[in-house]
Amino acid sequence: MKITTVTIDFWGTLLFDGPGSDERYKRQRLNDFEVILRVAGVRASRGELDRAYEASGAYLARVWASHRDVPVRNHVDAILTALARDLPTHLPAAVLAQLLDAYSRPALVVPPAVDDGALAALEALAARGYTLALVSNTMRTPGATLRKLLERYRLLGCFKQTTFSDEVGVRKPAPEIFALTLRAVGGEPAAAVHVGDDTVLDVRGARAAGMRAIQVTSASLRALGAERPDAVIPRLAALPDAVASLDAG
Repeated sequence: MKITTVTIDFWGTLLFDGPGSDERYKRQRLNDFEVILRVAGVRASRGELDRAYEASGAYLARVWASHRDVPVRNHVDAILTALARDLPTHLPAAVLAQLLDAYSRPALVVPPAVDDGALAALEALAARGYTLALVSNTMRTPGATLRKLLERYRLLGCFKQTTFSDEVGVRKPAPEIFALTLRAVGGEPAAAVHVGDDTVLDVRGARAAGMRAIQVTSASLRALGAERPDAVIPRLAALPDAVASLDAG
């Protein structure tokens, strides 16, 4: 069947976090939390905040292990609850909004790098009539912030649909996140190909949803073994030709 829809991963495919970015984001979040809570009359030492942040990470890991996800407000509540069990219910809505913003924005302050061939590749695919959608797991940075990064790099307008796990409650490799994305754009699995860098999340996940897969990797198809994708590309500049080859085949 001819390809009509191309879905694309975010992290490791379109944008790339540099070394130490997780620690930088954590440091910025906790610095802001300490100030916001102090102004609100809540004293929390840096050690207490560090431990609360790690506790929230353990909570998120348990959720993510089941290929599910939660809104970013749950991340903030997990940190606050680790500080004091009833703290989220005692803080004014305005303070909670400040904390949510402080938690969400660090990636905008020190943004990740973008694949420098991404925009041209997406524009070429759109010009050929393919429907483009984005399918991404989020970590601690929510989908609302990731859309701002896409807009900053002029990529957001290329996509008919952007699906982020924190907003839909399900994570790759679960086939549901691919299925709901295809439904949103009127696509069929047999006529769709997913592009991503991860063998499990992107290749296995797409296959489970009935889609073809293109992996962004420096490895050869032969080296990828039994779970190899339908095609490999080293960078997104090669994507239009790879899609055309699959379509022709």
